[in-house]
Amino acid sequence: MGENRRTVQTDSLYIAPSRKVALLNFSKRYYTNMYEMINSDELKTMVRIYLHSLHNGERNDSLENQTAEDYVSVIKKILVDDISTYDHYSRGEILDSIENFYTYYRSYLRVSIMDYSQNKIIGAKFREVDNFFNDQIRVLYRTIEEKLQGFPNKVYRQLDAGTNAAMLIDHHQWKMPAGYEALKEVPFIDRVMLRPPLMMHTKSNKREGVFSAVEYNPVAKFADQDGKWLCYPAKIGESLAFIYFDVDYLVNGLALSNLFQLASAKEIRDQKPDEIILFGLTPTEGDVSHYHHDADNDIWVAEVPYNDKTTYFGYMKKMCLTVHNLHQIYRGSLPIHGSMVKITFANGKQRNVVFFGDSGAGKSESLEALQEVADDQIANLETIFDDMGSFTIDNHVKNGISAQGTEIGAFVRLDDLSSAVAFDNMDRGVYLNPERKNARVIIPADTWDHVVQHHHVDMWVYANNYDKEIGLHRFNNVDEAKKTFVAGKRMALGTTDEVGFSTTFFANPFGPVQEEERTKPIIDQVFKTLFDHDVYVGEVYTHLGNDKSKAALHESAKELLHVLLTDD
Repeated sequence: MGENRRTVQTDSLYIAPSRKVALLNFSKRYYTNMYEMINSDELKTMVRIYLHSLHNGERNDSLENQTAEDYVSVIKKILVDDISTYDHYSRGEILDSIENFYTYYRSYLRVSIMDYSQNKIIGAKFREVDNFFNDQIRVLYRTIEEKLQGFPNKVYRQLDAGTNAAMLIDHHQWKMPAGYEALKEVPFIDRVMLRPPLMMHTKSNKREGVFSAVEYNPVAKFADQDGKWLCYPAKIGESLAFIYFDVDYLVNGLALSNLFQLASAKEIRDQKPDEIILFGLTPTEGDVSHYHHDADNDIWVAEVPYNDKTTYFGYMKKMCLTVHNLHQIYRGSLPIHGSMVKITFANGKQRNVVFFGDSGAGKSESLEALQEVADDQIANLETIFDDMGSFTIDNHVKNGISAQGTEIGAFVRLDDLSSAVAFDNMDRGVYLNPERKNARVIIPADTWDHVVQHHHVDMWVYANNYDKEIGLHRFNNVDEAKKTFVAGKRMALGTTDEVGFSTTFFANPFGPVQEEERTKPIIDQVFKTLFDHDVYVGEVYTHLGNDKSKAALHESAKELLHVLLTDD
């Protein structure tokens, strides 16, 4: 694999130090008071990992150069007011070390897990159980702190002392084809509790390349996996996806809960998934991500290798969307890389607008600029989809095309958010590498029921970030429009491994690129339908690939606003 996969495990604690992930299994071991914690093997294990992270090869008499057993013994003596321990270490030295250890523990993504099939009483109250654990950690820490400093605190901060999140898991029988038996014992995530704002970190912060097809079914490799695995059953649009992940990728698995609707037990039992994603397989051919269409069972199966590069959440999201989009193409729908909003203006007029383009083209920026220039002319703006949706020929809706979304959340760059949007959603967000370039946040956007509704399309614009024009351009005919949309031109802005001017078939490397010939006739049908119904199809000039002029983008947004208010 090339990466350090050292893990530490007790009966109820799984730790991956290189990934800064800790999984606490409360179905195996639970603590009813702080004294049980002090005497637990789990605490000694965590202390041992902490001390190992500090060890510089030299031995001296400092507290942080002792064994984990001796370190815990000091904590015990403090709790019972055994002052003999201060003969060896000063109060200040011990307090500094405890503070450092506490900070180190909290630097991990810490998730409690409870198995409903093993303990239905605990499972029914998994949130209360986890909250109690957090309270006990705070009591333990504050008791030690106040004994060492010699006075009570004046200010108390209710931090996520014990865990960042909790998960309830369960086991379900699903319509499993022959050859998939290795997945049988992997539990499904049934419910999730997050403590936002949730700050999580990964070693990688950028996605590279596109995903390719393979002739073999990746499920055949799953029997050789030696790690712990969980399954996040997701409703991606109207498709059912079983997203299996190695728990070393717990950051990615947990982040899914803000992005894709979690399927219920009823939606899993005796059902066959449309897509299966295996995230963290090893070994994987060429150390890259692949997918396979199991035509006999009509299941799209994807594999993402275990390595540091694939820790970036973009791999998780985009692989899920790739196999979903392939499923959509085979059903005759057209995957759309873009965002769709329903705008209600102060004069009562409503418009459904789709912004189209590859990463960094300016879809989100155009929408934000529209809101800024509209002032009080927009009464309400509702997001239908933020990154990926699909068009379907539909004679039952206005203009003959229905649009649906895929995600209930938005995975966006922090730099792309206005301060108002960022602060309004701060207490709901899952933040990924917030201190680094290309920092991201996943925020809830809409309910699944609304996302998968069939919405008509009033306007479809290509986000053009490479030309120097300002404003809006409407295409005169189908051929002119298709030429721009299919070419998928953009100036790459560094959100992937691409740099400079690039082209991507239909501006969508997640499905259409892999199935160009099958996608082309669907594109033809969609454009013909829109032009037959005189729908506005054009391009908005964003300037993001040139001078990144906000003034130019605002001028384009003003023209867009004028057309939306006046065009019938």
